[in-house]
Amino acid sequence: MKTRTLDQIKNDYYGQVGTPERDRLERELEALRIGFKIRCAREKKEMTQAELASRIDKKRTFISKIENDGENITLKTLYEVVERGLGGKLKIEVIV
Repeated sequence: MKTRTLDQIKNDYYGQVGTPERDRLERELEALRIGFKIRCAREKKEMTQAELASRIDKKRTFISKIENDGENITLKTLYEVVERGLGGKLKIEVIV
């Protein structure tokens, strides 16, 4: 059995980086990573979703949605969650 990397598998199924389908996949994966990072930060602070939601005047279900699918979160909301809710700093990197 030949071992393949994740990038090789993504190339086969979604095309090379830069193609529309592959770019869509990468954006979706990045949204999942954002939600996962928020969840990890919240758990590290031993906070519940309800506690985090209360700090930013949102509902617990809103935090759950962000953690499970961060795709449609605005930058304003992301800053609120990270900085006001979690007491952290948000760093955004643009790569061209």
